Amino acid sequence: MKKIIQLEEFALFLTTLILYPLLGLGWWWFAACILLPDLSMLGYLHNARTGAWTYNFFHHRGVAIAVGLAGYAFGNIVTEFIGLILFSHIAMDRMMGYGLKYETGFKFTHLGEIGQKGK
Repeated sequence: MKKIIQLEEFALFLTTLILYPLLGLGWWWFAACILLPDLSMLGYLHNARTGAWTYNFFHHRGVAIAVGLAGYAFGNIVTEFIGLILFSHIAMDRMMGYGLKYETGFKFTHLGEIGQKGK
């Protein structure tokens, strides 16, 4: 099952790479911003519950799609870009086994425990 999920996430990530040139922005913007959603981990400085909430909010596909569609609907390329970066980052994370977080701690995700062998 893990390989199937990884392939699906790879396909979603590849889709974002195909769509990105439609924005007309340089690739350096993509490279510079692809890891920015991980700043949401700063919530863990407060506690595990806040950390899980902030991380999950910025790593939720529904949020990424809503932001991207809002940008498209209002003709705002920056908002479209943010939505695409969020979606791309989520696919990249999930492809590598990083899922949405449980409040019990950062390494406990909906895809299993991070770093656990055989998963």
